[in-house]
Amino acid sequence: MLNAIIRLSLAHRWTVVFVALLTLGCGLWTVGRMEVDVFPDLNAPTVVVMTEAGGMAAEEVEQLVTFPIETVVNGAAGVRNVRSQSSMGFSVVWAQFDWGTDIYRARQIVSEKLSEVEGRLPVGVDRPVLGPQSSILGEVMIVGLTASTTSMEQLRTLADWTLRPRLLATGGVASVSVLGGDVRQLQVLLHPERMRHHGVSLSAVLDAVEGAVRNVAGGVVYGSGNEYVVRGDVHTTSPSHLAAIAVGSATDGSPLLLGHVATVRTGAAEPRTGAASVGGKAAVLLTVTKQHGEGTLSLTQRLDAALADVAKGLPADVAIHTDIFRQSRFIDAAVGNIRRALAEGAVFVALVLFVFLMNPRTTAISLATIPLALLVALLVLHAIGLTVNTMSIGGMAIAIGSLVDDAIVDVENVYRRLRLNAALPVGERLPVLRVVYEASREVRVPILVSTLIVCASFLPLFFLSGLEGRMLVPLGVAFVVSLAASTLVALTLTPVLCSFLPHGVRHTREPWLVRRLKGGYARLLAVALAHSRWVVGTAVALVAVAVGLAFTLGRTFLPPFNEGSLTVNVSTLPGVSLEESERIGRQAETILMNIPEVRTVARKTGRAELDEHALDVCVSEIEAPFQLDQGRSRAQFMADVRQRLSHVGGAMVEVGQPISHRIDAMLSGTKAAIAVKVYGPDLRTLYRLGQQVRSAGEGVEGLVDMAVEQQIERPQLRIVPRRAMMAARGVSPAALAEAVEVMVGGRVVGQVYEEGRAIDLVVRADTAFRGNIASIRQMAIDTPTGKVPLAALADVQSASGPGTIGREGVQRKLVVSASVEGRDLRSAVDEWTQRIAADVSLPEGYRVEMGGQFENEAAASRTLALLSLFAAVVVFALMAHQFGNVRQAAIVMATLPLALVGGVATLVLGDGVLSIPAIIGFISLFGIATRGGMLLVERYAHLRRTGLSVDECVRRGSLDRLNPILMTALTSALALVPLVVGDDLPGNEIQSPMAKVLLGGLATSTLLNVFVMPVVYRALHRKS
Repeated sequence: MLNAIIRLSLAHRWTVVFVALLTLGCGLWTVGRMEVDVFPDLNAPTVVVMTEAGGMAAEEVEQLVTFPIETVVNGAAGVRNVRSQSSMGFSVVWAQFDWGTDIYRARQIVSEKLSEVEGRLPVGVDRPVLGPQSSILGEVMIVGLTASTTSMEQLRTLADWTLRPRLLATGGVASVSVLGGDVRQLQVLLHPERMRHHGVSLSAVLDAVEGAVRNVAGGVVYGSGNEYVVRGDVHTTSPSHLAAIAVGSATDGSPLLLGHVATVRTGAAEPRTGAASVGGKAAVLLTVTKQHGEGTLSLTQRLDAALADVAKGLPADVAIHTDIFRQSRFIDAAVGNIRRALAEGAVFVALVLFVFLMNPRTTAISLATIPLALLVALLVLHAIGLTVNTMSIGGMAIAIGSLVDDAIVDVENVYRRLRLNAALPVGERLPVLRVVYEASREVRVPILVSTLIVCASFLPLFFLSGLEGRMLVPLGVAFVVSLAASTLVALTLTPVLCSFLPHGVRHTREPWLVRRLKGGYARLLAVALAHSRWVVGTAVALVAVAVGLAFTLGRTFLPPFNEGSLTVNVSTLPGVSLEESERIGRQAETILMNIPEVRTVARKTGRAELDEHALDVCVSEIEAPFQLDQGRSRAQFMADVRQRLSHVGGAMVEVGQPISHRIDAMLSGTKAAIAVKVYGPDLRTLYRLGQQVRSAGEGVEGLVDMAVEQQIERPQLRIVPRRAMMAARGVSPAALAEAVEVMVGGRVVGQVYEEGRAIDLVVRADTAFRGNIASIRQMAIDTPTGKVPLAALADVQSASGPGTIGREGVQRKLVVSASVEGRDLRSAVDEWTQRIAADVSLPEGYRVEMGGQFENEAAASRTLALLSLFAAVVVFALMAHQFGNVRQAAIVMATLPLALVGGVATLVLGDGVLSIPAIIGFISLFGIATRGGMLLVERYAHLRRTGLSVDECVRRGSLDRLNPILMTALTSALALVPLVVGDDLPGNEIQSPMAKVLLGGLATSTLLNVFVMPVVYRALHRKS
């Protein structure tokens, strides 16, 4: 079949050229329309359920809202994990489905389950709602609004009613959460003493206010041939109109107005759950989240256009900040660096080809494989629904040196045969097409089999699951598809282009460099054959040393990213006021602004309404884009940041990066690389154990930013009914509860509309009558016999209770988080685990689990180890089929460990850490390294069939294949140099460990193979 393909291609040369050009054009057109992203779709199918629970305490929210929702969702089909967080007045439940679950189906399942629980939720709890159809990794931009004269209330109104609707109208936006500023309210602030004096009840006030904002329909009347719709338009938005509403009558019969017993005004909503700033200045922040499957770059362009359009209508003093967090910034840098590495790798390949062939035409023919193979790979990625991202482009960058290998083997063999043909007398020369066909036919099977072997070595990668599978499978797809495309080109287009070579064959001698290399190699080979035991012994010793060093390597999941931005979490004690939390957050903000590399700083304190990232008021999250332009390395910069932030008093500080933080949160629910989860029923015990776990980790080298989740008790004010007194006064529990809810917490009794904007109308007691325990105790409560102080009906006690309660797997949990700096992840986790086992005594009913990135690393390592054995069997079977001889296949396989030497050496001389990408580099290295051995063994076998002795076959075959072996090795290796040199550039982080292993492994496997393989082959075949 392969012979037929080559023969058919040569018979229809111009058709093949036309098809190649057509493919080139279609590929370029398609690539111009493809979306580019930073990573493949990493969003785990997660459905978020959020519920507003009024003024409930965290424990009540957990028991009455979170637990029922958890229970029904936890039993849903396909759910692999359920996490939740309960805080004052808010519940959020995350239902994580199995990877690969359709997100629409997952949302439907959760919606159906919620219908079972909605009727069982307490009165006053809002209906549970699903979060946006996205994930934490879908946050594409944070937009800031600041102003010099515009008030924070006006700024928040602009954000809520101008910017947010405009951004939501941009196609592809899932949600826009708004934080900061003052939410405008129409407020009725009651004066209990005036109400007592005038004898006005709370129910009378509520009835009057609710009726004042209600419009009614009066049906239809007819007259003069017309039909009139009757509207009872009693709705008002004016504080003065509301103040003039009658709420009763005075003793002299005059009307009592609302303004006599309350202050009616517009003001900022209370309580404030969050605040924001940009550059140390109070601001409003809008976080834009994209829809599932939407392209980040195209959406960012549309958002920029929308913001530019909106900015034209904003007040002159309002500034829009779009440089706080832009996922597109990292994408542009990452994809740009990968593209640059791809282009530079192509230049190295071209130089190697030209130096070895010293013929522009042969160089051009070999290089023609690269664009065609890459474009075919992109077309396939597009056809199967994958995006172009750093992983897929990185796969092509790693493959680029291998793409020309098949063409090199074919071109080199054709060129050599054409030179030999040109050296013959004119009458004995064969036709050009015959020479090309015979030369291509000679190497057709090794070309195909070597490609299949490399593809087989990538098989384990396609069985990775979870986050690592989502990230690395596109890399493998791009590599395998582009390699397969290069083989197809080598079998079709390359012979066709070679048929035009005779005009370029002007001499019969090999290039000068090749002659010198062969001369030197012949002398060294003779020495190696004469000292075969020393050669084999040295190779075995090197492999043994490499294996020993491999066990000293550290272990980690993924290399750290270089995103060019910091995400800093500052946590203080729960229960502090928003103002105090802001003060502490501003300290960290100021410190960051004084670091030269930091470009801007934006801070979120607390959370936005219905925001799944349910940060407590005591937590500030700071985004700080930076640029390393002060001559310091990234390590020096990060050390300086941590040292300066250590001076923030009364707070725990965690330093990370935006995307890395979000990936960690998706893996373990915690924005850190390591999450130690302590499970148990009692919150005080959990916190005590958490502190012990943290203490156990303080002496572990490399652990930084250790923090205990602040699930500790916060101050509370408990109102405990005195039921006997209530019964004596004729006050029902419902009436007391309503009075406390309205007077202290405030009740939204309706909405008023200003220029199409909905504004809550709230009734509550004036701040002077609810600002402390004493005033609350004296608050007047309605009874059938008159008003009495609240203290006469209930005990008002100062107490404490949990501010936040986290749960996972329908159990309470507390998380102790940490990151790793200057050490590998696995050894740090192992040491911390040992110290926890030794130092922390767990009571009955409590347990500790280690979570985070290392879980994925361990699972992926086990998968790769098992499947690598299967891949090795497949590789061996392919080689045995190719050679028709198990012994010859075993010879090639026996020399593969030589590739381990260089791969381990590069890691040891580098950071000494073995990551999942590095493991994949070793696996793929074994496939790529077989090419040289196959070329040698195949040539030896061919020469032996001609009747030559073993020694002559080894010497002559080794010299014949030196050129293609060196060329394929150098092109594959040198194409990786840009990725190795630029290992700290954004986008290169994951590909760089693979490139380092491949580069070092190819160097040693090629160097040792050209000497070890001849020695081993001769030793095993001397007596045959």
